[in-house]
Amino acid sequence: MTKDSLSDLLARMQPAGAGFTAPIPERWTQGRTTFGGLTAALMLQAAMREQPDLPPLRSALIGFTAPVTEPPLLTSQVLRRGRNVTTIEARAQIGEQVVCTGNFSFGAAQQSSINVIHNAPPATPPEQTMQMIPPEAVDMAPGFHKNFDIRLIEGDRPMSGSNRPYIRAWARHKDPASQSGIVSLLCLADILPPAVFPMFPRPGPNSSMSWICNFLTDAPQTKDGWWHVETSSVTAHGGYSSQVMRMWNSEGELMVEGMQSVVVFV
Repeated sequence: MTKDSLSDLLARMQPAGAGFTAPIPERWTQGRTTFGGLTAALMLQAAMREQPDLPPLRSALIGFTAPVTEPPLLTSQVLRRGRNVTTIEARAQIGEQVVCTGNFSFGAAQQSSINVIHNAPPATPPEQTMQMIPPEAVDMAPGFHKNFDIRLIEGDRPMSGSNRPYIRAWARHKDPASQSGIVSLLCLADILPPAVFPMFPRPGPNSSMSWICNFLTDAPQTKDGWWHVETSSVTAHGGYSSQVMRMWNSEGELMVEGMQSVVVFV
């Protein structure tokens, strides 16, 4: 376990008041807030600690309401425990301000004759793929990038003035102890920059507003921690971008699909 890695932060999560709290080190920052994937992962972990007998996670709906500038209080409550699906509402709060919300739906697998697949497009192996952030630009990348290994498969790097709002990459947690489990996967699902970032002609602020992730199998697995991730902007105008996001495992099987709404100021 690496100090300040995701697995380390989860191990250091402690009861606090009506919920839990966990440290937010500098290496997990994203501008003036905390990396959104980490905030979502901490809320999920807190909810699962409160309700340890849950079926597999099926869907996560995350709302980013304010900057996470310090370790928040993480609370949760069961909204409904049905025969097949349990829904839990989670909150991250700093003082009186709710900084992030999460609705997590957990459900047991059902028998079905419907089987629709969406395999990954071809990709060179991670070891043959260039780093998303070139060495000369590492110091300009957000702090949270230090926790991940990201290799660009297709699309362009951020702020390259591209005409295509698309990024496809290999990504994994650098810390081997942080590479497994559903909390790890939710954290990693937010790893790519906004799909419109390659179109930026210069650095500019952005902010995610909402994010939904659908988990398509009971226990997502991959090889050596590598996930094949993609983000593509469906439409962007008036300072708002809507993007579709996908994650395949090393075998090309779709494990997660999502959508995110992003505010852009360029």
